[in-house]
Amino acid sequence: MVSPTLLQPKDENRPKRIVREPQKRSLWHEIRSGGWSYLYVAPMFILLVVFAIYPSFASLGYTLYQWNGIGDPTVFVGLDNFNKVMHDPFFWKAFSNTFVYMLVLVPVQLTLALALALVLNNPKLRFASVYRAIFFIPVVTSAAVIAVVVQLIMSTFGDDINKMLINLHIIQQHIDWLGDPHFALGIVIVIGIWNTLGYNLIYFLAGLQTIPLELYEAARMDGANAINRFFSITVPMLRSVGLIILILAILGSLQVFDIVLVLTDGGPYGATEVVNTYIYHQAFGGNSRNPVEPNVGFASAASFFYGVVIMGISVAQLLLFRYLNRQRQATMNTVEG
Repeated sequence: MVSPTLLQPKDENRPKRIVREPQKRSLWHEIRSGGWSYLYVAPMFILLVVFAIYPSFASLGYTLYQWNGIGDPTVFVGLDNFNKVMHDPFFWKAFSNTFVYMLVLVPVQLTLALALALVLNNPKLRFASVYRAIFFIPVVTSAAVIAVVVQLIMSTFGDDINKMLINLHIIQQHIDWLGDPHFALGIVIVIGIWNTLGYNLIYFLAGLQTIPLELYEAARMDGANAINRFFSITVPMLRSVGLIILILAILGSLQVFDIVLVLTDGGPYGATEVVNTYIYHQAFGGNSRNPVEPNVGFASAASFFYGVVIMGISVAQLLLFRYLNRQRQATMNTVEG
């Protein structure tokens, strides 16, 4: 039997239904709809503008003067401060020390943080919260206090440490760990790894807890061992979180300052001088071993130059990660096709 509706003649003159696209809301309407959210972030934004953004732009004017920080700057030197920074071997020594610190600290610290996160994320581990708190204690401890304690340990128990290492035939002679240019930067790196390990540990733990346990159960039923589960499930699921952790770790290590200033003050002989301590010494005068006449204009030029370098590294990282993500997506589409 044919439906009666099929026998009815089609009305070609019937008006067609017009589907209108949703009207885009204006920027002011978006701000009004999320007013409370903007109100909550306003105090932090105000502090950021007053103590970070404004000083950064205000210091640009000082880069054109030779000024010791007292009174008003009057000696105009133009771009001469930037020229001096570019040709200062001490700046490039501090620059290389900073990147050595970053290139050693970041891979070692992230590897340790991921390994510890895997252990602490095990549901069978008892007192896991206690262990997490223990590993996070150095983060909430002042880096300056940590440096002072390490100084006291090295000065008070340094001979005992050397005697123990000599008896174990690890070293043959006494070593001044903070006074030897061959070991001072390594000590700073070790303290830096221990001090900020808790940050990355918590980040990795948060990422691991977002991975569904059903994936591991299914892989275990299919016969995958722990190594296969790590590389086939854990690593792919942590990729996006891991990239963010990597960026934060690189930027944080490039801004090292307080540990170096208190522990070695850039010594011995500039072996641990990093860019931030170099800028500090140029702005407020050097230490007793390396007296420097204060020049806020030169320090501002060095700070601005280093800020541009860090910004360029951040942009390069984002572009690289986007490129790798597009390549991975294209590969997945090819395989699925």
